[in-house]
Amino acid sequence: MMSNSIFRALFFLVFLPQFAFTQTGKVLDNQFLKSKILKSDRKFAIYLPPDYESSQRAYPVLYLLHGAGDDHTGWVQFGEVLHIADKAIAEGKATPMIIVMPDANTGRRGYGNDPKGEWRYEDFFFEELMPFVEKNYRIKAEKRFRAVSGLSMGGGGTFTYALHHPELFSSACPLSASTGPLTLEAAKAQLARSNQTVTDDELQTYFNRQSVLALINNMPDDQKKAVRWYIDCGDDDFLYEGNSLVHIAMRKKEIPHEFRIRDGGHTWTYWRTSLPAVLEFVSAAFHQF
Repeated sequence: MMSNSIFRALFFLVFLPQFAFTQTGKVLDNQFLKSKILKSDRKFAIYLPPDYESSQRAYPVLYLLHGAGDDHTGWVQFGEVLHIADKAIAEGKATPMIIVMPDANTGRRGYGNDPKGEWRYEDFFFEELMPFVEKNYRIKAEKRFRAVSGLSMGGGGTFTYALHHPELFSSACPLSASTGPLTLEAAKAQLARSNQTVTDDELQTYFNRQSVLALINNMPDDQKKAVRWYIDCGDDDFLYEGNSLVHIAMRKKEIPHEFRIRDGGHTWTYWRTSLPAVLEFVSAAFHQF
C-alpha cells in the first residue's frame, strides 16, 4: 500500500503544474474615486494579472476605453477581458499587465472636454484618474510601460489622448474608432445636435482638438514616431470613412502605423477578436526595454 507521504508527493508532482497553469487574473468592476474636476464619484473597472497577488513587482498598464452606450463594465461583460487577457498571458503572447477601464458615460458621455470647459472629462482622466490608479496599484508609471486602446467612442478617445499627450503613451490602438468631425462644418453640426452653442473661436478650438484628421495634419515632424499605432476597423463598419482617411493622412505625413481592415462590423464579436492583437502589440513595446 502507498504511504501517505508518497501519495502527497505524487499528487503535487502531477497536479500542481496544472493548478499553476490555470491561475487566473481578477477583475474588480466597481472601483471608484472622488473627482473634484467632475464634482462626482467616478467608477472604473480594473484587471489584475494572474500573479499580481503573489508578487510584489510593478506592471505595465493599458487604459482600455469603452464605446458609447456602455460604461466601465462594457469590456468586462461583453468584451470578456478577463478570459482574453488570461489566455494571452498564459500563452506568452502578452506580458502580464494591469488594464484600467474608466466610465465615460455618467453625467455626460464622452472622453473630451466640452467647448466651454464646463465638463472636463479629459482633464479628469489625466489629472485625477491616471495619478489615482498609478498610486493605488503597482503600476509602472512611465511612458514606455503605458498604452491606451478603445473601441468606437473609446477609439476616438484613444486617438485624441495619444495625440494630445504623445509623451505619456508608448502605444495606441484605436478600434473601429470615431475619428471626430472631419470638417469644421461637421463639428458645428455635431455640437448643435447636443444643443451646445459656441463662438467661432470656441468652435475652431474644439475642432482642432477633437478632429483626428486635424491633429494628424498639424502634428510636428519630431512627433511622428513618438507613439506606436495599431488601427483596426471592420470592412462593414459604418465608421470606415474616418478610419480610412486617417490612414491616408498618416501615410502622407509618413507617420509609422499598423492599419488593419478585417471582415466584420461594429460589433462585440469583432472587438473580442481585436483585443488579443492589441495585447500582443502593446506588449511588444513593454518588452523591448
